[in-house]
Amino acid sequence: MAHHDPARPRFTTPPDAGTVAALAERALAAIPARLRRHVAGVGISVEELADEATLAELGIDNAWDLTGLYHGTPLGRRSVDDIARPPDLIFLYRQPILLEWIEEGEDLYRLVRNVLVHEIAHHFGFSDAEIEALEGEMG
Repeated sequence: MAHHDPARPRFTTPPDAGTVAALAERALAAIPARLRRHVAGVGISVEELADEATLAELGIDNAWDLTGLYHGTPLGRRSVDDIARPPDLIFLYRQPILLEWIEEGEDLYRLVRNVLVHEIAHHFGFSDAEIEALEGEMG
């Protein structure tokens, strides 16, 4: 019988928002330092699906196509006077993530980590090649 790694829970029911959030917090702590330093203090919010306003703003027709979104002020637009600026938030959309998880058969932790890396890296202007290199570093 194959040994079960307790660090990788087996899911018999779809992971709830709390589980996805816990995986995301763990993933955030594990991303490469050159990406992590950009997101000190960032919050993670797990939603079921993106709302209509968010989809319209991004020009996305189907909520199932959006697994995550970095919502925050780009570095270039921040000012010292921005004291009241709300904290940056990374939204993870649970249902599209689970759909991808089922379709791809990818480990859920890795999938959540990849969504986080993509959202953070795109927000801070990393190129697709740089993002690919980051993913390679994480194995």
